[in-house]
Amino acid sequence: MQLRLKQWGNGTGIRFTKEFLNRAGVKLNDTLEAEIVNGQIVLTPQFRHRSLRERAADYGGQLNLSGEIEREAPAGSEVW
Repeated sequence: MQLRLKQWGNGTGIRFTKEFLNRAGVKLNDTLEAEIVNGQIVLTPQFRHRSLRERAADYGGQLNLSGEIEREAPAGSEVW
């Protein structure tokens, strides 16, 4: 992918396509670490804690946070 550097206020910006960012696992407003390695610009996504809602989306948005959980019948000397 070829990109063109553009003036953005007093700085310089690069614009990436949404598809390109999705392939890299980067979302809007994520924080990236920028460094220069052997004369190349390297951008690395930083670890970000996911919200409970984002984690629930991995399970179809369903979290069983209330109610009782069914257990098997006692098998030894435990008391229920």
